[in-house]
Amino acid sequence: MDTPAPHAADTHDLIRVVGARENNLKNVDLEIPKRRLTVFTGVSGSGKSSLVFATIAAESQRLINETYPAFLQGFMPSQARPDVDLLDGLTTAIIVDQERMGANPRSTLGTATDVNALLRILFSKIGTPHIGSAQAFSFNTATVSGKGGLTVEKGDPAAGKKVERQEFRVQGGMCARCEGRGSDTDFDRSALYDDTKSINDGALTIPGWSMDGWQGRILRGCGLFDCDVPIRDLPERELRALLYQDATKIKVEGINLTFLGIIPQIQKTFLSKDVDAMQPHIRAFVERAVTFTTCPDCAGTRLNDTARSSLVAGKNIAELCQMQISDLAEWVRKLDEPSVAPLLAGLRDTLDAFVEIGLGYLSLDRPAGTLSGGEAQRTKLIRHLGSSLTDVTYVFDEPTIGLHPHDIGKMNTLLLQLRDKGNTVLVVEHKPETIAIADHVVDIGPRAGTAGGEVLYQGSLEGLRASGTLTGTHLDDRARLKPEVRTPTGVLEVRGARTHNLRDVDVDVPLGVLTVVTGVAGSGKSSLVHGSVAGREGVVSIDQSAIKGSRRSNPATYTGLLEPVRKAFAKANGVKPALFSANSEGACPSCNGAGVIITEIPTMGTVSTPCEECEGKRFQAAVLEYTLGGKNIAEVLALQVTEAREYFAAGEAKTPAAEKILARMVDVGLGYLTLGQPLNTLSGGERQRLKLATQMGEGGTVYVLDEPTTGLHLADVDQLLGLLDRLVDSGKSVVVIEHHQAVMAHADRIIDIGPGAGHDGGRVVFQGTPAELVADRSTLTGQHLAEYVGA
Repeated sequence: MDTPAPHAADTHDLIRVVGARENNLKNVDLEIPKRRLTVFTGVSGSGKSSLVFATIAAESQRLINETYPAFLQGFMPSQARPDVDLLDGLTTAIIVDQERMGANPRSTLGTATDVNALLRILFSKIGTPHIGSAQAFSFNTATVSGKGGLTVEKGDPAAGKKVERQEFRVQGGMCARCEGRGSDTDFDRSALYDDTKSINDGALTIPGWSMDGWQGRILRGCGLFDCDVPIRDLPERELRALLYQDATKIKVEGINLTFLGIIPQIQKTFLSKDVDAMQPHIRAFVERAVTFTTCPDCAGTRLNDTARSSLVAGKNIAELCQMQISDLAEWVRKLDEPSVAPLLAGLRDTLDAFVEIGLGYLSLDRPAGTLSGGEAQRTKLIRHLGSSLTDVTYVFDEPTIGLHPHDIGKMNTLLLQLRDKGNTVLVVEHKPETIAIADHVVDIGPRAGTAGGEVLYQGSLEGLRASGTLTGTHLDDRARLKPEVRTPTGVLEVRGARTHNLRDVDVDVPLGVLTVVTGVAGSGKSSLVHGSVAGREGVVSIDQSAIKGSRRSNPATYTGLLEPVRKAFAKANGVKPALFSANSEGACPSCNGAGVIITEIPTMGTVSTPCEECEGKRFQAAVLEYTLGGKNIAEVLALQVTEAREYFAAGEAKTPAAEKILARMVDVGLGYLTLGQPLNTLSGGERQRLKLATQMGEGGTVYVLDEPTTGLHLADVDQLLGLLDRLVDSGKSVVVIEHHQAVMAHADRIIDIGPGAGHDGGRVVFQGTPAELVADRSTLTGQHLAEYVGA
């Protein structure tokens, strides 16, 4: 009996990529099997994200956007077609990345995942007493009321108009005092202005406020106060207008403008964002000028008395949002209300997904902006777990970030569930535990930057092991416990730590050694270190916050390297340093120092072409005639870090300050980057290491690092361990929050927090050497470390 020929529709089982050249990719040709789990490996910066995110996922999303009418496309972000010859077999791409969630101070975990919406509906249906619709329980909806005459025209026109008296009321849940933020703000006026000066003399000390621009014209033109009198001598009425005036229409130099008092303007511009998401100089100002205290009216719940008066099974909605999600899931499971059975089923499924994905330790009132990159990524994954969609391409960026080895197995199960529903799952990953579950592996390299961008291997996991690539060679690497560990030179005392879930923790953090703080996700590691160690005098803290990069910023500008370089050029040529900045006087007038001309065509994407006048060098021709050590500024910015280090180490170009910064960049494994490479082309791992190199330059005796292995290839972790050793050997103390077993094995001392997450954690369950932890095996960390080192 002849086997029937496959249906034509069943032959489209591959995603084909031909000639991909995005960023550092070198004409990559690739075939990826559909409905399988494919893991992309390679050193940090080799081109994994350029292939998966900037090529495959970007083109899928661009093609979907093109299906919308031109009118709607005008409101969407315009996307240029990736630099690739052919992409075939694409399906709808859903990107689950590490981008932090919204920075709006009113955004919480509950509002971001729609769980709060389900709870609000639940209370509006069965809450007692009944107080109104779902918006009566929303801290983003204010209570509004009004009354007055309403003119009605109906019936015979000759009868004239009829005036009816009406009134209305919309019951919202927002606390009126804090406007749904949960915290009250108090301003330190001395941080806003110098009251011995007048406004015209520069009294205002608020970032971005200048009397030379429109801000100065508005202050001078509003006529509400005298700008030539010292602020302390202003009459009470004028001072109140300066500080608290509501939005007032004014006319300045024939232009209609709006004046707003200093404090409402700060609330509108600066405090509309979560503090953690602010630019460093704005954050420093806010922390100096504004004191945040728990709102006394709502006790930090964000809800008014009416919203908190309605109960379901003895609890109000604020109390439910404060509960740990695992406990809330149990509470919902016990509810038996047939009238809202479908609603309860949806709520149960969502809360169970939180627990299943390892986020059961969080609470719904947790501000969304405070979630780590790993927590944010897993939160986004929740909405896809119960989805009925199939034949979708899911794209993940290191989904195991922030996960203890104990939790990685749960994440792997979720990835396999998505695949088994008939979806294509593409994962960029470094962890061997996740690479091991792949149906297909693509290894990109051989190195990073210009030395990468090639497909070295594609096929099975066993084939990768035998391929001889850097990933294949290091796949089964296991760090060994150190035969000898350093002896602490002192201790940093922590007493009675109670941040978040910590339970009156007393611990002595060893000094003069490499200390690793471990524990499952949510156990209290970050609460202990950032709450009780970071912030002390002499402590330099390097956290997980991402570097925001644009085309104009590059490693030279971000690290501060360009400052001594500009001064060296200026001194050698007898001109101003500003000439050697592409963002200042030396910029090419045609492209304004961008190096490219960007043309935005509505509904057709953005087109970038190299500037013809400066040929992409970003500087005026006259500036490029000035040299230092035989090279002009554009040639210096085109150097790789290792080449630049040699260039600034000796001869006419010798600049010790520049050489010192470059040495730190080499130390963190970024010697291959070019100084002028735009930050928006760097991978996540490269940005983290660039940040590490920059902050290592700050004077300090104790360095605190939060998961420094994020985005690092197995081969890069060895280099990081060497860097940590050099820091300790130079007399520094290093405290690392980390899940990577290689870092644990390399530690001198381990502090293990647990035993579980949330209210099941918050205690020190072990303190000692890695060898003692392995021998003890009483904690989850000890068991996984023992398995890792083969003990």
